[in-house]
Amino acid sequence: MLGGIGAQELLLILLVILLLFGAKKIPEIAQGLGKGMREFRKAMRETQDELTKPQSPAKEKKTGSEEKKN
Repeated sequence: MLGGIGAQELLLILLVILLLFGAKKIPEIAQGLGKGMREFRKAMRETQDELTKPQSPAKEKKTGSEEKKN
């Protein structure tokens, strides 16, 4: 299943989580985890957009030899 974890092991892990946190706390934990993942994806997308967008020509500097040609 997941990297060598079978159905029985997964069920046992979920049961332990249920016992540790309780039924009322699990939805809050899942909601917080979802928000964190959403923020992470948003930051990744913004960073990727920033790296892939073309530079504006006004910010590029001309070298001395290019200025002499013009």
